[in-house]
Amino acid sequence: MIRSILSLLGDLKDMTPALSRVLLKVVLTSALFFLPLAAGVVRAFADLQNLGVVYLHGKASWPGALNGGILSALEDEGALIAEPEMPWSFNRRYGATYEQAMGEIEAAVAGLKAKGATRIVIIGHSLGANAAIGYAARHPDLACVVAIAPGHLPDQDNMRSFVADAVERAKKLIAAGQGNVPQTFPDMAQGIPLSATATPTVYLSMFDPDGPAVIPKNAAIIGASPRPVPLLWVVGKLDPIDRRGPDYAFTAAAKNPKSKYVEVFAGHLTTPLVARKQVVEWINSL
Repeated sequence: MIRSILSLLGDLKDMTPALSRVLLKVVLTSALFFLPLAAGVVRAFADLQNLGVVYLHGKASWPGALNGGILSALEDEGALIAEPEMPWSFNRRYGATYEQAMGEIEAAVAGLKAKGATRIVIIGHSLGANAAIGYAARHPDLACVVAIAPGHLPDQDNMRSFVADAVERAKKLIAAGQGNVPQTFPDMAQGIPLSATATPTVYLSMFDPDGPAVIPKNAAIIGASPRPVPLLWVVGKLDPIDRRGPDYAFTAAAKNPKSKYVEVFAGHLTTPLVARKQVVEWINSL
């Protein structure tokens, strides 16, 4: 735009005095209007240039799936993006333990830091949100964590009772030295019964009601940190987890004054799209 203005100003010498005065007034007025807007865009872009964002997809999904346009919006503002394929993807389910998944997230973070990111944000959807909270519990140095439509709740009655026999079977197989032998186990996604092939060790890490994948347990660790990470918890009013409210896990974790609980009119799969503006604005506000 500045180059165009200078070009127009250079052409003024070839015009009549009256026409040149009119055009000069239009050009200067336009410049006064658009330059602040352009400066604002540059500032917004610069604000996120050192930000690295790791997005964790949900169960039986794929890298970057169902992010609702959040990633492209942040990337447009200069953020660096990583979309790792997690052990619960459609292709890998279940290919590693919960703790090993934490290591995979750490590898994605390291990759962003190698590209120049100095602030790291972890965003997750569904089981990815569960893992984002789990990672934040282990890495309090994050810029923030965004949990969108958190899912996979092995501590809650519906899943707990559904997999109880399988959890006991996994424990017995591990005790018998068969912890790394793949088995067929029951699974559940948003109340829908499924089945999955996994080793007993991996299965137990994901479905033990007292294990590492329990959101309230990890949320309490975040809240107890000397420097609690800012947490944005986003839930759709049509998502079953909405009935559990902020006291399920958000309240325990939200000890940073910038933490926020957001409800939108959406279902489990559409929450990222409906909440895109709120998520991007909250990250920009930190």
